[in-house]
Amino acid sequence: MINFKQAWQQVKEWAAVVGPGLIVMLADTDAGCLITAAQSGNQFGYSMVLPQIALIPVLFMVQEITVRLGIITQKGHGELIRKYFGKNWAYISAITLLISVVGAMITEFIGIAGVGELFGISRWITIPICTITLIIVALLGNYHRVERIGISFGIFELMFIIGIIMVKPDTSQLVNGIMTVPIHDKSYIYMIAANVGAVIMPWMIFYQQSAVTDKHLKPNMVKKEQSDTLAGTFITQGIMIGFVIFFAATTFNKGSVILNTVSDLVNEMALFIGPAASKIILGTSLLGGSLVAAIVVSLAGTWGMSEVLNWPHSLNEGLNKSNYGFYLMYAAILVVPAIMVLFIKNMVEIAVSIEVLNALMIPIVLGFLLLLESRALPEKYRMRGIYKYTVIISSLVVMIFGIYMIGPSFNLW
Repeated sequence: MINFKQAWQQVKEWAAVVGPGLIVMLADTDAGCLITAAQSGNQFGYSMVLPQIALIPVLFMVQEITVRLGIITQKGHGELIRKYFGKNWAYISAITLLISVVGAMITEFIGIAGVGELFGISRWITIPICTITLIIVALLGNYHRVERIGISFGIFELMFIIGIIMVKPDTSQLVNGIMTVPIHDKSYIYMIAANVGAVIMPWMIFYQQSAVTDKHLKPNMVKKEQSDTLAGTFITQGIMIGFVIFFAATTFNKGSVILNTVSDLVNEMALFIGPAASKIILGTSLLGGSLVAAIVVSLAGTWGMSEVLNWPHSLNEGLNKSNYGFYLMYAAILVVPAIMVLFIKNMVEIAVSIEVLNALMIPIVLGFLLLLESRALPEKYRMRGIYKYTVIISSLVVMIFGIYMIGPSFNLW
């Protein structure tokens, strides 16, 4: 017989823990990532589904380390780097993170501006409104509230499911595509590398570790938070796979269609599901992803810098004299990219720089993560056995893809 009282208690306990893993994963599917997934399906069809499936365990393994580090040590990623590797390495990691975060924020605001312009709303309206709203969200002085707002934004990403139903992908073609992997095609390998960069992002590590710390999760909650991370992993990769399928079922083999902007995605989809449906479905999905990512990315950068500088850095304290630096930095991380998107028209050079920087950061951040896992955690909380070597090998593969991205960006190969 089911013990409903005990079952309800378990649900409440899990609900108290859930959040950091889910919100960071929803932020992982921002406008830039969804455009990458769309271009993957557009260029290589269903053959890009298998790499996305393969990234599911890799993404979980990387992020669950942050869960154990954050909950057991009660310190953020920047704090631990400072403690175990010294100030200089901490400053290098934090400054690099900050530059990368600003770059990521540029892509979020480009996504927000693009969605607004679909409906005839100027970026001079959408970007200031969104920037002010995001600053107010942080000033609420409660991490749980910020987390709930972020997840609420992210849920709108699931609107794309309606589009998949409308285009009715061919199941047999999907199965054949998954079994066909053109591994000898350099363009295919480059696209896989781009998807690795779109799924494994350095700021995710900083965010989730600081989030579980700010949420004051206890050691007995590690497994529940790992389940939160696992659920988020399947959701975010489900969204990425969905976008690949969406565009593989429609634009693949259509010709040399390049999908680089929100307008490109919507215009192509309009040919298959109509202009109105395309604007609503894709616009809502992309806006939801951009907004939740804007919260997570800006907080990741603020937490990372504040931890290294040893500033007070909790969202659970309202603005006061002791923590004004934290909130000022958070506002700056939002305002500077917002202004750049408003005034700079040619973003190509910036985009290339961001791509190269993220490629360089992946090996650095994953390297620190693995070293901290072996140094900062008590023996009972460390990886062991087959799982340990699986994580190390998977991380090395991700690092190699990160380094590989540098060559095409500089036209080295």
